[in-house]
Amino acid sequence: MAGYEKSDVNSLKIILYSILSVFILAAILLFLYNYFLAEKEEMVFEEQLKPQSVLLRDLRAHEEEVLTTYKLLDTEKGIYRIPIDRAMQLIAEENFRKQLKSD
Repeated sequence: MAGYEKSDVNSLKIILYSILSVFILAAILLFLYNYFLAEKEEMVFEEQLKPQSVLLRDLRAHEEEVLTTYKLLDTEKGIYRIPIDRAMQLIAEENFRKQLKSD
């Protein structure tokens, strides 16, 4: 009956390696958690808290003005700029009237 191990395993080594493995795993998880938080804070800053450039702010203000105000563009031809919402409403009403006439 010589087919089995006659010596005991070194339980102290197993315990030490297990404890060391748990500490290494905990250190890795702690590092990844802190890295995630740092990246998240940087992303929030970039997307929401970073000051806008003056050019971008001026461009958006100009676009908003163009889309929402009335203005006389050409006196001779009678061309006006109207707000986009009003223009869509007028086009919808015009098409509705055309549909009624064709029925």
